[in-house]
Amino acid sequence: MAQRVSASVPSVSTAPLQRAKTARIGALTLLTGVLIVAFIAVLVMGSVNIPLNEVLTTVLGGDASREAWTNIVLKVRLPKATTAALAGAALSVAGLLMQTLFRNPLADPFALGISSGASLGVALMVLSAGTAGGALLTGFGLRGDLAVTAAASIGAGLVMLLALAAARRVSGSVTLLILGLMFGYISGALVTLLMHSAIPERIQAYTNWTFGSFGGVTWGQMPIFAAAVVTGLIAALALGKSLNALLTGEAVARSLGLNVRRARVGIVIAAALLAGSVTAFCGPIGFIGIAVPHVCRGILRTSDHRTLIPAALLMGAAAALIAALIAEMPGTRTVLPLNAITALAGAPVVIWIVMRGRAARAAFGDA
Repeated sequence: MAQRVSASVPSVSTAPLQRAKTARIGALTLLTGVLIVAFIAVLVMGSVNIPLNEVLTTVLGGDASREAWTNIVLKVRLPKATTAALAGAALSVAGLLMQTLFRNPLADPFALGISSGASLGVALMVLSAGTAGGALLTGFGLRGDLAVTAAASIGAGLVMLLALAAARRVSGSVTLLILGLMFGYISGALVTLLMHSAIPERIQAYTNWTFGSFGGVTWGQMPIFAAAVVTGLIAALALGKSLNALLTGEAVARSLGLNVRRARVGIVIAAALLAGSVTAFCGPIGFIGIAVPHVCRGILRTSDHRTLIPAALLMGAAAALIAALIAEMPGTRTVLPLNAITALAGAPVVIWIVMRGRAARAAFGDA
């Protein structure tokens, strides 16, 4: 009688994968908690500190014990916190898209010249406005804010169209990056010429806009701003697999069946919509888009965009809220320029990226 020999097939342990998945879920949960705490802190703290229970009562539809507190929370701090969260999420995800598209760790949301186009639109209106228009815009106000937003949107939109046309025609991402830089240089040169011949009051009005602010979006403007950001974020999430394929290089991505040109156009549209809407409504906010994606990669230790995009969204929103809180200087009436705060926090991250060298390049498949 033949003896049956049972061959044991070695099983592949899934424990490391499960641990990694659990760690990433834990990190995303932690980021969500940080975001919630930062959002509440912006509502509570400021030139006037409002008790947490009063803030929660107001947000949930009740009235605070002081009418002034209700007005501060609902008309000033809640729209500001909402704007900061949306803007931070948009800039971080746009930065992640640009870094992957160009396979460059130092690419930012404005690599396509979108910010420069928005700046040119505002400069054309503010620096070359008539006497009445210049007086209105020097102090801004509601009509001035609407006019600035419209001008920035038009400028960003025109550059976005140029970037889309270039994305359809050129064959390489490096060429597209160079064209984007050239769009930015041309816009910057035109702004410099306008500033050279403008009066000091209008230069000051334009300079104030370049400082960046989350406090200029009203509830009437919020649906437009939120719709633009949410649309861009949904588009970015849908591009997760394409972004993963592009990390392997365009040649390999094509061999995997990816339509590289179509993916590039989709990435440009999503990034331009995210960066352009933030610049139009909040001004050119720097460093959040370049720094946050790298922090996310360092924490999660993954290049999978299906995980990185939600992480960048959460961390970017929290980072913007924290920057807004610091700029507000709680307990004082002093308000610091927002871009100064983001630069002081973001520049060390960029320095860290450069100093890492090989490790930074390895994240983009170049090592």
